[in-house]
Amino acid sequence: MISNDTTLKEEFKIFYKEHPTKNFEDLVEKFAIFGGVGWGEIDTSKPSYELIEKLILKDYHYIRNDVSDITGGAPLYHALLSAVAMGDGKTHSSYKRAKLEKEVGDNAVSELVERGIIRVEKPKKEFTSWSNNEKIDNKLYFTTPFLRFWFAFVSPLFKGIRDGDYTEVKKRWQNREAEFSNLIFTQLSHELLKENFAKEDPLVEISSYWDKNAEFDIFAKTQSGKTILGSTKYTNAKVKKSELTRLQELAKKAGIDADIYVIVAKKGFSSELKALKGQNLRLLTLKNFAKLVE
Repeated sequence: MISNDTTLKEEFKIFYKEHPTKNFEDLVEKFAIFGGVGWGEIDTSKPSYELIEKLILKDYHYIRNDVSDITGGAPLYHALLSAVAMGDGKTHSSYKRAKLEKEVGDNAVSELVERGIIRVEKPKKEFTSWSNNEKIDNKLYFTTPFLRFWFAFVSPLFKGIRDGDYTEVKKRWQNREAEFSNLIFTQLSHELLKENFAKEDPLVEISSYWDKNAEFDIFAKTQSGKTILGSTKYTNAKVKKSELTRLQELAKKAGIDADIYVIVAKKGFSSELKALKGQNLRLLTLKNFAKLVE
């Protein structure tokens, strides 16, 4: 495993150097599975499941021992990590999925953070209409892409894998493959925005945003005090003007006065949306991710 001190951007850059390609779609999808671990050569142009079976499932026993060394091997921790990997990462839903009481879950999170396996992101409360005694869930994120993959597709299905039967893994992957790269795409978009605003007006914070009224993939503040809101779209369709309208309506609902909107899209944008691009609307695609590996 790469050092816990390594940032996601650094992990992505290392992954690119080990597996160089001009196809950033392939790179992001394979990074979401294999990122954060040294694998030797990976042909990123090959289908993901073919690589999963060859590099992970057939080496299950060896990798399982390494993962258990990192996590401590406690079934409680593995249940929580699988819940985080398969769900939205919010503490309440993760504990519920893992069948853990809050106190037990909180203690497990503290230990897993201490081990460098997950990190906790707290909600931004300054814009919400929540009263001080209302609780907004924290979100839990894996520090290494590979561990998220392992606890989503391998650890919960270990019995079949152990016996050489990969049917369940293949089925789960086929059902979730399209959406699995979404989170990594969003997190890398955060890194890209740090780069893009570095000279113009550096970001002092960037994260996702959630409250009882709205959720945004991108919430950022610049050094000069500007607020940035945005979304990431890892789909095979071009993003239309309606996405900007949706963001503006959600911002109003959440009571956030955004200075700049950002949309990062896998497949680009409609002509109508591109015509609106300017200082107050930034549009980025996978091609821009090349900046992260320079």
